[in-house]
Amino acid sequence: MTSLKTVVGLGEILWDMLPSGRQLGGAPANFAYCSHLLGERGVVASRVGSDNLGADIRQSLLALGVTDQFLQVDPEHPTSTVQVQVDAEGQPRFEIVDQVAWDFLEWTPTWKALAQSADAVCFGSLAQRHSQSRETILKFVEATRPDALRIFDVNLRQGFYSFETISESLTKSNVVKLNHEEVPVVRELLHIEARDQASFCHEIIEKFGLKLICITRGSNGSLLCDRDTEQEHPGFSIHVKDTIGAGDAFTAALVHELLRGSTLEQMNDSANRMGAWVASNHGAMPGLPEGGLTEALAELQALAELQPR
Repeated sequence: MTSLKTVVGLGEILWDMLPSGRQLGGAPANFAYCSHLLGERGVVASRVGSDNLGADIRQSLLALGVTDQFLQVDPEHPTSTVQVQVDAEGQPRFEIVDQVAWDFLEWTPTWKALAQSADAVCFGSLAQRHSQSRETILKFVEATRPDALRIFDVNLRQGFYSFETISESLTKSNVVKLNHEEVPVVRELLHIEARDQASFCHEIIEKFGLKLICITRGSNGSLLCDRDTEQEHPGFSIHVKDTIGAGDAFTAALVHELLRGSTLEQMNDSANRMGAWVASNHGAMPGLPEGGLTEALAELQALAELQPR
């Protein structure tokens, strides 16, 4: 029987304020929740305000089966909220408030112990927009074991990124995920010469010594590359409710398979299926069906029976 893995989402946790109401979100939190659904010990390492919204986040995490043990409480800065508008194709647009609790992450003995016990940690660029959180995130990643997966999910938002943030994060990571819209931005920032996606991936792998890089292509699937090979998946044709958190679900399944030594083909299939399942539901953290995890996984399996694009 495969042992339980500790998989950490490090960075922002927040309330997505949609026209239909608020939903728990933040890429690292979405990632940790989906890791939990897949049977891992999914952990969120973030910071909330000493306010009602923060208390509600803690309650909501616990209700979802995810520990709140590693949520810091900020006495001065508020819990994060993000205004979200979803277009007719289910694509979200975000307005992210600045100077919130997760902009002030603190490096603590509790977090150091978590980093040292982690089998994988996933972090992005958004929570590094201010120096204190950036320093804390990089210390956390550096404190992980040599055999741990350190996943940099680029996740560019509202100009909250820089050459230094992207370059240093790539240096500290061994797995990278970005979407097709982020490729030209990263290419320009890092002065990458490769024009096609596969060549871009291999140049990044060589430059930063990565194990794996992934480019997601929305409804058109994804490209995975390691040092020697590459593998494409066309994606699954589904009815999209909204795409919020679909990329984070993809990353969770990718990491789940990578921790178990799966092939690129297996990783790509599982990750696309998980992302499609989330996109076929409302919100980034769909609740389990009444039948629990077994029924949820049956839904994921049903997606595999769809005709690929």
